Amino acid sequence: MVESAKLQPGSPSEPEIFGKYYLHGLIARGGMAEVYRARLRSQGDGDERLLAIKVMRPQLAKEARFVEMFHSEGQLALVLRNQSIVETLEVGEIEGRHYIAMEYIGGRDLTQLLRRCQEASDRIPVPHAVYIARRIAEGLEFAHTLDGSDGKPLHIVNRDVSPSNVRLSYQGDVKLLDFGIAQALMKFTSEIGVLKGKFSYMSPEQIRGMPLDARTDIFSTGIILHEMLTTEKLFRGDTEFALMEKVRKADVPPPSRYNRRVSPELDRVVLRALARDVADRYQSAAELRADLAQVLEAYRFQPKELREFIRRQFRAEFQKEQAEVDQALRAVPASERPRPAPAPEPPQAASSPEPAPASASGPEQDGVLQPPAPAAQESVEPASQPVGDDGGFWARFKRRLKR
Repeated sequence: MVESAKLQPGSPSEPEIFGKYYLHGLIARGGMAEVYRARLRSQGDGDERLLAIKVMRPQLAKEARFVEMFHSEGQLALVLRNQSIVETLEVGEIEGRHYIAMEYIGGRDLTQLLRRCQEASDRIPVPHAVYIARRIAEGLEFAHTLDGSDGKPLHIVNRDVSPSNVRLSYQGDVKLLDFGIAQALMKFTSEIGVLKGKFSYMSPEQIRGMPLDARTDIFSTGIILHEMLTTEKLFRGDTEFALMEKVRKADVPPPSRYNRRVSPELDRVVLRALARDVADRYQSAAELRADLAQVLEAYRFQPKELREFIRRQFRAEFQKEQAEVDQALRAVPASERPRPAPAPEPPQAASSPEPAPASASGPEQDGVLQPPAPAAQESVEPASQPVGDDGGFWARFKRRLKR
């Protein structure tokens, strides 16, 4: 593979060309990939939506096994079409760079929201937290029960359900990120030594290295819900070993201990999702989703409430996002902008003008065409005006008669 030059990220107003895409700036960077705001260079049928292009880091792309996993898991993501999962549109390679094109979700991830609430000594309202968890469970239910083209279950397990992979849009939407490439990314992170931050959201069986099924994703969802309700990290430790031990033991306090607004019914849902033994846990994401929906009914919650909450928490970021999106939808690289038409040159006088016929334009004066001269009138009468110095023939004839 030819070594690729450094990828230029572009900006909202000055995009860079990346194959059939315009890049409008780097929006996220991780251990495995970089994510750019982008759009197609050729907009068909009025489709002007923005995209997110995830480009694998060059050092990982040097390993054929990583590239193979990246593409195979990306192909799986293409079939995960659900309103609670970010849509994957394309998996490919441009100039030696392996990428995944996804729908662009303007907003913040759940990690950023939790951090903002902690900084402000605030909490995510209980119904908002329950709604977010319900949407996560909905996406998981779809993936866990998906069949292949042969009609057989695919047995998809995310393995990486964490706040950083939950996207909250400024429109009040909730979507799981990287679903379908999670297995590949987990292998990447374990290989390049950045897996430690994920331990806090693993299930006990995952920490132990045991076989995993859909119930491991349910445990991770329970951790997220607990942290949203309490604004406190559920599993933490001074060392990696201490953290892993806490996850293995799964000694979980009810969230109501930290938040009096959590009802006994919601406590029961959270603790069942976080049961140490998989047999005591929710056996499917559908069961968890149904119980969360029942809890949510009592609040008469409307999704627009989440939209207003997100925009209020990130007011300046939302305004900046709107301005950058508007710029990106209008911007075209300087190299592809149409050149202005040259100013028209003034008409030049002909070097050897020919006399124009009576019916054509008149003669030129200072290089400008004049109106045509009137045509001569035919007459049998003599001209009424004298001709010559002596007045002409008829004037001389009259003078002879007078003599």
